[in-house]
Amino acid sequence: MSAQFQPGRLIERREVLGITKAEAARRLSLSKIGYCRYEYGDRTPSVQTLEVISQCFGTSVDYLVGLTDDPSPQQYVIEKESSPELFTLIESCQNANSDQINKLLAYCKQITNQ
Repeated sequence: MSAQFQPGRLIERREVLGITKAEAARRLSLSKIGYCRYEYGDRTPSVQTLEVISQCFGTSVDYLVGLTDDPSPQQYVIEKESSPELFTLIESCQNANSDQINKLLAYCKQITNQ
């Protein structure tokens, strides 16, 4: 499989989120015309733009360029300002051992009914 931007996957992820092209452009701080050029395949996003798109759309760059068929994200970016509680939780887990992390994961599954 070659690594080439797949506009159809961008459209699919936007539709999964249930947002319009205008909303996608707003979330990415792009003009609607600029964003639509990516969806229409008229323009290929830079690597940096692909990173931003993947984070915003909850997927991975590898998915957007066709290196994987799994749309799951490979990373999350947690900002202290927008998610202070989650940021603190992640920060407190930095030095936790695997047993502690597994207990925390089990607890998260329990309280979220997963």
